[in-house]
Amino acid sequence: MEKFLTHATEYLPILLQGLWMTVAVTVLAAVLASVLGVVWALLRTSGVRWLAVPARTFVEFIRGIPILVVLFYIYFVMPEIGIDLTAFQAGVIGLALTYSCYIGETFRAGIEAVDKGQIEAAMSIGMRRPMMMRRVILPQAFRIVVPPYANNIVMLLKDSSQVSVISVAELTMQGKMLASSTFDNMTVFTLVALLYLCLTIPLNSLMSRVERALRRSR
Repeated sequence: MEKFLTHATEYLPILLQGLWMTVAVTVLAAVLASVLGVVWALLRTSGVRWLAVPARTFVEFIRGIPILVVLFYIYFVMPEIGIDLTAFQAGVIGLALTYSCYIGETFRAGIEAVDKGQIEAAMSIGMRRPMMMRRVILPQAFRIVVPPYANNIVMLLKDSSQVSVISVAELTMQGKMLASSTFDNMTVFTLVALLYLCLTIPLNSLMSRVERALRRSR
């Protein structure tokens, strides 16, 4: 144990550099994925075929591709058509595109779960769809989707480790480089796991509080 603590003190500053990169990738990807997810959900529930069909096709296409392939395509293939991105940019965009599809399906399910009677009541008083969506449907859908949405964000945080394959120096990449130079795999990856827990546990706790607050506000 004493040896572990001694080495942990030495390794932590290096791993913390990767931790901040993990946080940056996760936050940016989560924001972009959430915005895009709402867009996909609104398009798919719009009732307009020429909007819903392309959105559904895109969502199913991205969901059917492993996230590593998405990252490789954005980072290695896109430069061949003139779109040259840094590893960090490619990682954020790849994660955001992939998770926007899962978040979009979550929001779509929430929108479709809103009581049809309330929608009919809103229509009966002359509400147009944009206002009805903003004032009636989305507030209720948001309460419904908080638990699965929180799960998606936690999964995104953990999958941020995938961007290490395109050389983003996040937590997992820093751990691999440190382990390869010290050969102290047990200490390094134990610290990596603990640092991930330091992110996921508070995030889960925060989402649980938001969920409870939304229940009380009903």
